[in-house]
Amino acid sequence: MSDNKTKITLLPNGPAIVEGDFEVYSADGTEMAEGKGKVALCRCGATTSKPFCDGSHSRIGFQG
Repeated sequence: MSDNKTKITLLPNGPAIVEGDFEVYSADGTEMAEGKGKVALCRCGATTSKPFCDGSHSRIGFQG
């Protein structure tokens, strides 16, 4: 992976892992996170810290 690219990996039955430079915004345009490194975004919808993964996918048996 090139240093100037962002990589998104969908984990089996788990979150989307974003690696690289990133910015996360809410629907109203409010910045929620900015960084360089790695962040896990929820795909199951059950997290209590939306849009970030808190491991709820394991508890609810998410298949995705």
